[in-house]
Amino acid sequence: MNAAIVCCAGLVAFFLGFRIFAKYLAEKVYKLDPHAPVPSHTLEDGIDYVPTNKFVLFGHHFATIAGAAPIIGPALAVIWGWVPALLWVVLGTIAWGGAHDFGALVLSVRNKGKSIGEIAKGILGPKAMTAYMTIIFFILVLVMAVFLLVIAGLLNEYPEAVFPVFALMGIAMCIGILIYRTGIGITPASIVGIMLMIAALWWGSEHPYPMPEKTFLGSAKTTWVFLLALYSFAASVLPVWLLLQPRDYLESFNLYGGLILVYLGIFVTAPTFVAPAVRLDVPGAPPLWPFLFITIACGALSGFHSIVSSGTSPKQLNNEVDAKFVGYGGMIGEGLLGLAAVIVCTAGFASRELWMDHYATWSGASGLGQKLSAFVDGAAYFIAHFGIPLKMCQTIIVLIIISFAMTSLDSACRLGRYIVSELGEQHKVPILKNRYLASLLVAAIAFTFAMGTYGGTSAGLVLWPLFGTTNQLLASLVFALITIYLLQRKRPTWPTTIPMILVSITTIAAMIWNIKGYVRDGNWLLTLIGGIILCAGFVLISLSYKAYTRKRKSMDTAT
Repeated sequence: MNAAIVCCAGLVAFFLGFRIFAKYLAEKVYKLDPHAPVPSHTLEDGIDYVPTNKFVLFGHHFATIAGAAPIIGPALAVIWGWVPALLWVVLGTIAWGGAHDFGALVLSVRNKGKSIGEIAKGILGPKAMTAYMTIIFFILVLVMAVFLLVIAGLLNEYPEAVFPVFALMGIAMCIGILIYRTGIGITPASIVGIMLMIAALWWGSEHPYPMPEKTFLGSAKTTWVFLLALYSFAASVLPVWLLLQPRDYLESFNLYGGLILVYLGIFVTAPTFVAPAVRLDVPGAPPLWPFLFITIACGALSGFHSIVSSGTSPKQLNNEVDAKFVGYGGMIGEGLLGLAAVIVCTAGFASRELWMDHYATWSGASGLGQKLSAFVDGAAYFIAHFGIPLKMCQTIIVLIIISFAMTSLDSACRLGRYIVSELGEQHKVPILKNRYLASLLVAAIAFTFAMGTYGGTSAGLVLWPLFGTTNQLLASLVFALITIYLLQRKRPTWPTTIPMILVSITTIAAMIWNIKGYVRDGNWLLTLIGGIILCAGFVLISLSYKAYTRKRKSMDTAT
């Protein structure tokens, strides 16, 4: 089948989802009010709470939630065939992912920009907050640890990306100053920033800067991980308008450009799918259900997004009505990236034989390098049809992956700082509210996870198999919070109740399957931590159900 036609159908579906379903959510479910007070104004402090142009905030939000996950997940999920992966990316993004991100953002904006864990305390009680915070903090430090390793590995393998990646930090700070401290305006500042980014990319592609194999910090890998952890600390403590926000905003243009080139390449070449439509007999693979949904994760639905939607983004939202564009629109943007990943990894191979060789077995295709290489090579193949040298195309794609992984890295450190501060306030430990100490603590734990070893392997990579299920568990719990919130206000709850039930069942089934495998393999570390997370999930599901039934009974009594 022609992949360009299928791709076009997916794009139309995303457009209709935003025009129809997002409008329904905004007007009938969340009832956005343009005159409602928002935290960026009522709590403005110039550091975290900063009123922000919706296009700048969209760039920050989109870049933060995207990261490398919507590439990595679909790049593996296509092992079951292109049809299941494509359907879930498109339909999951429209029906579930958008409603989840949009709802979490609205919920936080209407609760002074508080995190999902803090909001859970008000809806479900203090016990729920501790359980939520445990899950959220685990997700954040695990994401940071793995992305530290991913970025370090890519910078080692592709030294052409070193200069543009680090030049972007300086460019972003200049743009932040231009936008917020001068009268130049966002459009001229954006043009200057984009031109400087292009120049940095050109220079870097011709002037690679490899890290020496040994430095005073140790190996090249250790040095990169340390420098990246140091950067995440700096991005966490500096005012959001100075580095984090403008860097993510400028970085979003890299992705826009890259996505446009990839999609144009797909339409120009009109390739056919070389991957099978459906493939259920994958050697060593878990069953399609529930693991298709767990594997794709951020490409269609992600609990991590709720951390961002109740972390940095609500503190910058300038007007409540902007939540539709930023929250739901940001998820559509991620769906576009997931769709591109599915097409690239199923139609970007020269032949069925090459595809089958790459995706011969689950273990052979599930490695991080294999997933990234499938996307890098396939996307570069499409872009190269415009006369751009293949090496330059690969540099562009690698730069996109690195830069977006860094947006998740730096935002995760800042979000972790918020969590530590909230825990400090809850348990009356005021020193934890210090942004420097809290940020240092989060960065240090992530660095330890990345460089510490368990059985000869990075602790972060050892624990990474728990991310997918934990991430989806958090999404189901956030749906439960939004459902109770809507029920209290007598709003339609079906857009969140249906996914809450189905995602909970799917995630728990996957967690039990995984834990059985950990026990069988004698992996007691994953068994222990996975068991703790599963128990915390059951506790939160129970608390959510009790809160829901109490509210339902009180409403029935009132009528």
